[in-house]
Amino acid sequence: MSASADATSPRRYRSSRRTEQAAATRDRIVDAARHLVVEQGYAATTVSQVAARAGVAVDTVYAAVGRKPELLRQVLETAISGTDTAVAPEDRDYVRAVRAAPTARAKLAAYVDGLLLLQPRLAPVVLALRDAAATDPESADLWGEITQRRAGNMRDFARDLRATGELRADLDDGEVADIIWSMNAPEYWTLLVDERGWSTQRFGAHLVDCWSRTLLAHP
Repeated sequence: MSASADATSPRRYRSSRRTEQAAATRDRIVDAARHLVVEQGYAATTVSQVAARAGVAVDTVYAAVGRKPELLRQVLETAISGTDTAVAPEDRDYVRAVRAAPTARAKLAAYVDGLLLLQPRLAPVVLALRDAAATDPESADLWGEITQRRAGNMRDFARDLRATGELRADLDDGEVADIIWSMNAPEYWTLLVDERGWSTQRFGAHLVDCWSRTLLAHP
């Protein structure tokens, strides 16, 4: 190894170490914000509370994530992706499984498998955002963005289902998307799982059965 390469190795190590520490700090901040928003609502949550729960200074919250609206966005995006950072829909494992499935029912089942992993962490956050949107303009903008994003993703899903040739001819892709969109909503999950005590397995079987009967020409 050359002297110059050897001299730069400690610098690369220190840089990598700082990057890892910054990522860990950001993760703690987002996790603290998620717990507080779910527990007490967005309006009641302050940046000072998030900082205290994460064990950092308030300035660190601003530097690592941003203002309170950005905190909420990051909480939501990480809940959707199930990772420390946002993941594009096409890069999510369950979306790949849906697209690889050979039949419409198999695609529905693959989608539901992903949904069952997603909803326990996502539903409380989305409902907190919905409540915040009633009084906070920036939350309302984010709520509208997420709602439209979900609708667009379901239109993509409807087209994928249509390509199997198994959907009912009297339902257009918009109707198929709206039916799935309404039943994959956090509100529907909360009603049956949280309020009525359904298991996740029962809820998942219900969705596959209901969507198959409703959407497929020969369920």
